[in-house]
Parts: sequence; C-alpha cells; structure tokens
Amino acid sequence: MFFRCLSLAWVCVAAMAADGRELRVCADPNNLPFSNRAGQGIENRLAELIAKDLSVPLSYAWVPQRKGFPENSLGAGLCDAAMGVPSTIDSVLPTRAYYCSTYVFVTRSDRHFNISSLNDPRLNEAKIGLHVAGDDYAPPAYLLVRRGLASRLFGFSMYGAADETNPPARLIEAVAKGDIDVAIAWGPIAGYFSKLQDVPLDVTPVSPAMFLAVPFTYSVSAGVRNGNNALQSEIDGILSRECEAIAGLLREYRIPQLKEDRAKCGLPQSAVSSSR
Repeated sequence: MFFRCLSLAWVCVAAMAADGRELRVCADPNNLPFSNRAGQGIENRLAELIAKDLSVPLSYAWVPQRKGFPENSLGAGLCDAAMGVPSTIDSVLPTRAYYCSTYVFVTRSDRHFNISSLNDPRLNEAKIGLHVAGDDYAPPAYLLVRRGLASRLFGFSMYGAADETNPPARLIEAVAKGDIDVAIAWGPIAGYFSKLQDVPLDVTPVSPAMFLAVPFTYSVSAGVRNGNNALQSEIDGILSRECEAIAGLLREYRIPQLKEDRAKCGLPQSAVSSSR
C-alpha cells in the first residue's frame, strides 16, 4: 500500500510537469532585502522554497513595487502569487502570515542613544530620517508630527532613480555616515542594511506599537488571486511544514520579529534587536 501511494504521488508530480504548471511570482527587480533579478532577496528564497515543495518550475513577472502593487500585479493576472503582502489585505487572497515585524530605530552604536520610544525628548533636537513612498512618510511620522517635530524629519525616497541600486539603503547609510542622528525604518530594511555598514548600528523596535489607530507593526503573508483557494491552501501547508526553514531565512536576513513570533519554530529570544 505504501509503494502504491508513493507511485501515485509521483504520477501526480509527473502530471503537473506534463500539464506545464509553473509558479509565476510577481516581484520587484530591485528591492532588497525582499527581491531582485539576481534572486538575492528573502522573497526570492521563499518563492524558490514554495516552487520546490510544489515540484514546479518558478518564473517571475518583474513589477516595481509601488503603491497598489498587489492589485496591479497579482490582481491584474500577471502572476499566480506574490510574496510579502500585508496579511490584512482584501484585494488579493493572503496566506497565513510567515512573519510579523515592526518599525525600528536605527542609530550608531558609538553614540549610545538607546532610544526606544517615539516620545523620547531627545528626538526634539535630533535629525530624524524616514522613508517616503511618493508623498507618504512612514507611519511613525504621524506621531512625530503631532509632537511638533515636522521640522526635524528628513525624507529618503523608497524608490530612488531608475538606475539606482538598493534605494532603501540610503536611509541606513545616512545614519552610518552621521548625516542624520536616527532613522525610523521598516524592520526588514533596517535589519538587512544595518549589517552591511562599516560601523556598528543598533536596531531597536519603536514604541508605542500604534498611534491614533495607525499600527507600527504588521504581519506579512504571501498572496494569491482572489478565488484561487486551492493555491492558497497549498502555500499555507508549505509555510507550516517549512516553518524551520523560514525561521532560518528570517534570521539570515536579520528580520526583526515580535516576541510571540520569535518563540515559533525555536527562534532564539534574542533575535529582535539586531545590533552589529
């Protein structure tokens, strides 16, 4: 009976290959630490893991990640799946979350700021850098502006010039160079690019966790087109089975995690604050 089931499994795999099934993923070609054409991002690695588990080839539809990316790529039928979508999205069908991260402070270790609160009075005199996507500042700016610190904010474009490599890194590089005192950045960007700098940087989760119902922590899922419940179920199963492998990727890319997520799959409890 075992060998019969095994044979049937191989027949199913062969049938998928014969039918020409592949996993088509929408991804940004220049958006580390998430994805790039060279396959160096964590979302590239996750897509490879999913395709391998499905025993199908992986192909990409390269779409710059701008506002409305899930709707304009996955929702437009350009691909079967996209990695790194908000778990609360309703324009596409999200899978279970595979991590939850937060906005963080990034400071030079040798300056001993030890800032963890957006209400810290030392921010009143600091040069504070944040990413800007179009006309929108990163969410923690809402609290800082309410505190009267608009003049202390310096925007760094998430997108950069068309030929610029890794534009989100410029914010973290500005901290390392001393051009700004503190950056407030999305955790995965901060964790990844902080480890690439020539000076040690401290990465510390911001508090409070939200302001006026605007959260600073977000769960992240893969996404499929609405109605494709079969693929959603397949990917959910893979994310569950490959929990340890995904936890390893999160550590490798220095993704800051919330406490409840660090406890999953045996993640070390010291992994949030990635100081170099």
